[in-house]
Formats: sequence, C-alpha cells, structure tokens
Amino acid sequence: MKERYSRQILLREIGEEGQKRLLESTVAIIGCGATGSVVANNLTRAGIGKILIIDRDFVEPNNLQRQMLFDEDDVGVPKAIAASEKLRRVNSDVEIEDIVKDLNHINAEKIMSGMDLVLDGTDNMQTRFLVNDVCVKNGIIWIYAGAVGTHGMTMPIIPGTTPCLRCFLPDAPEPGSLPTCDTVGVLNTITSIIASIESTEAIKILLGKNTTTDGESNLIVYDAWSNTFENLTMMRDKGCRCCAKHKFDSLNVEKKEIVTSLCGRNAIQITPADAKKISLNDLASKLERLGDVRFNDFIVIFKTEREEISIFKDGRAIIKGTDDEKIARSLYARYIGV
Repeated sequence: MKERYSRQILLREIGEEGQKRLLESTVAIIGCGATGSVVANNLTRAGIGKILIIDRDFVEPNNLQRQMLFDEDDVGVPKAIAASEKLRRVNSDVEIEDIVKDLNHINAEKIMSGMDLVLDGTDNMQTRFLVNDVCVKNGIIWIYAGAVGTHGMTMPIIPGTTPCLRCFLPDAPEPGSLPTCDTVGVLNTITSIIASIESTEAIKILLGKNTTTDGESNLIVYDAWSNTFENLTMMRDKGCRCCAKHKFDSLNVEKKEIVTSLCGRNAIQITPADAKKISLNDLASKLERLGDVRFNDFIVIFKTEREEISIFKDGRAIIKGTDDEKIARSLYARYIGV
C-alpha cells in the first residue's frame, strides 16, 4: 500500500489512516460519460476500495472528444464495460463492478443500497432527481455535478444536514428546455475540471473531512472560458417536499414500461417492464436480413433507412432518429418484439 499510495499518504490531509479508510469505502458512480469517466479514473487511482459504475449507454465516436477513459477501440462497447476493463488494469487493489443498466425507479434503491457515497456522472435531470430521492430516503450522501458548454457546477448533498437537490430546484425543467452537450456543445476541459472538484469532495467526505455547515451547502460554479469561479451558499428549504416532507416523487411511479426521451439526441429509450435477458446472437441473425447490423457480446446495433436501434442484453433499446414515443414503441415491437 505504501508504495502505490505514497504520495497521497504524505499529505497531512490523508495520511496512512486516511488511506486505509479510503480502501474500506464503497462508492457508486451514476453515468460514465465526460464527468463520470474522470471521477472513476481519479477514485480508482486514489484507492477507493469498491466502485460501482452504472451506465446505460455505449461508446460513440463523438464521446472521444471529452470522455477520457475511452479510445477508438471502445466504440460500440457499453461504457460501464469499457471503463471497468481499463480501470482494473490501472489498480488491482480496487474492486470494480460494472452495471449496464438504465437506473430507474424499479432498480435504483437496490443498486445504491450499502453505498458510502453516490457520485453524479449523469447527463440528465430526471436521473438526478431519482438519485436525490433514493439518497435522501436512505440517508446516503451524494454529490451533484454537471457541465455543459464552458461552465459546470457541483455540490455535496448530505441528507439531514444540507439542502437536497429539490431545495433549490423543486421541479424538473420541461424536456428540451435545458442546454445539453448535444445542442450547445461542451469544452472538454470543463468536464475534467468539474469532475476533479467532485472527486476531491468525494475524498473529503469519505475521510469525514467535508466542510459543509448544518442547513447549508456550497454550490461551486466555474466557467472555464471566462475563468470565473463562484462559491454559492445554498440553504435548506424547510418546506421541501423531498428532504422535509419525505415525498419521493421519482420513486412513487407506477411500475411499467419506461419510455425516456433523450434530450438533444433525437432518440427514445425503451426499458421493458419485465426485463429479461435476450440472445443477442439470435436477434442479430434475425435483423441481418432487414438491414445493417453490428454486434458484440453486449449490444446489437441495427440500422434501417431512417433509424438506428441499439439493443442491450436486458431488452432495453435506444431508438435514434425519432423523438416520437409512438414511433419508437412501434419500431421496438416490430424489430425486437419482447
């Protein structure tokens, strides 16, 4: 241990006892894109004992500009798989578990159960509200983070102590109302900067050295282009329906097929109500007669004249080329039929 982490142990803020504490910690990273991949890399090298990487997507060429764990050979591979394979080679001390799933109201509590800390690497508010509900309900600390364009922000959320996400953002914005990387672009340095701040906050929290005050938290906002840095004090909302009234809207959803519009991507994700493993080989053989097919052990990518359908082992699919749920459902039934 001393050799691998020697430069970290030398820090008076960590020391040998602190390093042992990190090696005994368990964290979950929700999303392994631009911020999540940097957080996963930082924490693996720092010696966090166990890391869960949860991501629903696969590597695409446009990811390589900013998603630092991936290279051209990873295109078409689920991000959680590609990331975990690399990170296991970086640090064999760390237990890394990859979960290729859409985090939703059906599986979120089970996936995050037992975590010391949850880290935000996702790209949408719907998932963040779900993470917030699960963590507040179960008393799990999590760190909110996001970046788009040239700016980003991050804030630790400690249930019962600091404001939660709904304290300062009570309702989810209307779909399509927020800028995304797909609609306005993103500077690759801002995702790395915000992820590094988030990683540092994570280490402080795991060491019991976070600097939050009861009822308050600091929202760190940074713009890499103008080089402006703000540290905003956020206050708990005593009437917050999540952390004050314990109403968990994202969890209190009828358990059925989940259809999600992926903002800015002209794509619909469909997660079947009863997820069952499907044979990707059999599906690829069936679809090869109907269009262009690429597949590996984790995913089948099928192209029609107008759409591209990516199908995962659990029956989940991402249909690109439409933002119409009815069309997406129809294509799912026509080509997958499970």
